Amino acid sequence: MTEKKQWLTALAALAAALGIVYFAFGLSSSAQGQAMILPVDPAPLLAVTDGGEKSFTIEVADDPAERSAGLMFREEMDNDHGMLFVFEDTRQVGFWMKNTPMPLDLLFIAPGGEVKAILPGEPFSEAVITPGEPVRFVLELKRGTAKASGIEQGDMLRHPAIERAGNG
Repeated sequence: MTEKKQWLTALAALAAALGIVYFAFGLSSSAQGQAMILPVDPAPLLAVTDGGEKSFTIEVADDPAERSAGLMFREEMDNDHGMLFVFEDTRQVGFWMKNTPMPLDLLFIAPGGEVKAILPGEPFSEAVITPGEPVRFVLELKRGTAKASGIEQGDMLRHPAIERAGNG
């Protein structure tokens, strides 16, 4: 084998190895400055409010890479759409809006689905947003959607991901 072929073979092997590392660590498009779009969950999320039930389509971020990317770089989203962050256990959580151009409502949710707090997320802010108590889920909606939908602290949210966590 010529030296040039050996060099090309080594380069190809390195490129393949880097591709495997990139895939194995699940680097999302958000690491490249692009919005991560997760599949829409087939089950709607239901908010049980004094005004009745409100239905939302959601993306479910249930692993560390998905939770880390969240809605970063997302510039628009339907009013009846959101992202549900699912944590492995009930814990103190803190969110920030770095690289997130949309103003958001952050709904902090207890294991059984009760909304514990609704806090605003300011575009591009690095200020930590936390409810000050342990939660199991966070639902991000476009700013103003919680109020327009009649969702308040103490209301209940229903979704299979929330039901599974409540039983586990």
